[in-house]
Amino acid sequence: MLGQKFSHLPEVVKNLMIINGLFFLASWSLHSKGIDLSSWFALHQFQSPDFQPHQLITHMFMHANFTHLFFNMFTLWMFGKTLENKWGAKRFLTYYLITGFGAALIYVGYIQFQIVNISAELNPELINQVINATNNTKISAEPSQFLSMQNLYSLINTPMVGASGAVYGLLLAFGMLFPNSIIYLYMAIPIKTKYFVAGIGCLALFNGIGNNPGDNVAHFAHLGGMIFGIILLKYWKKKGEIWF
Repeated sequence: MLGQKFSHLPEVVKNLMIINGLFFLASWSLHSKGIDLSSWFALHQFQSPDFQPHQLITHMFMHANFTHLFFNMFTLWMFGKTLENKWGAKRFLTYYLITGFGAALIYVGYIQFQIVNISAELNPELINQVINATNNTKISAEPSQFLSMQNLYSLINTPMVGASGAVYGLLLAFGMLFPNSIIYLYMAIPIKTKYFVAGIGCLALFNGIGNNPGDNVAHFAHLGGMIFGIILLKYWKKKGEIWF
C-alpha cells in the first residue's frame, strides 16, 4: 500500500454506502405498497416463520429509519476509509462482512438464551401457541403466564436490522491500529481512540446486561462485532499479515 494516494471515498466504502442507501429507498418505497422487505432481509430468530439463513448477512443492509442509516453510514465512512486505504479492498470487505456476521451470531445466541429461560416457565402447548401466533392472534393464558408469553412472542418476532455490528467492528479495528489518534466527541471533546473504543464497548456491555424493557438497541450485536473483530485482527497478526 506504500506510495498509493489516500482516497477519501475508497471503492468498498462507497459501494457499501450505495447498497445500504438502495436497500433503504427500496424498503421505504415498497412499504407504501404493502410490501415489507424486513420480513425477507431483517434478522429473525430461528423460531420465527420469517427466519432465513441469508438474514445473517442481509440484516446489515437494512435500517429502521433515516437517522439509523445516516449515523451508521457516517461512521462507516469516517473510520472505514482509513482502514480500507491501509488494508486494501479485499481485506477490508472480508473484515466488514465477518464482523457483521459475528454480530448476528452473538445477538441470536443472546436472544436464544433469553428464549430458553422464558420457555422454562411455560408448558409446550403455550410455547407452540406463541410460536404459531401472528399479530392478529389473541394469546390466551393464565394471568401468571401471560406476561411470559408476551415476552416470548416479542423475542421471537422482533427482527434485528442495521450495520451497527460491522460498524462497531470497524471502530474496534481503528482503535487497535491507531490507539493514540484523537477523535472529537460531539465535535468538541478530544479523546484518544483507545479510550473511546473501550468506553463504547463497556457501555454496550452495561446496556446489554441491563436489559431495559424500553431499549430497542441490539447491544449484544455491537459487542459481537467487536468480539469477532478482535479475533480476526489477532488471527491476521499471528499470521504476520497485519501489524499493530
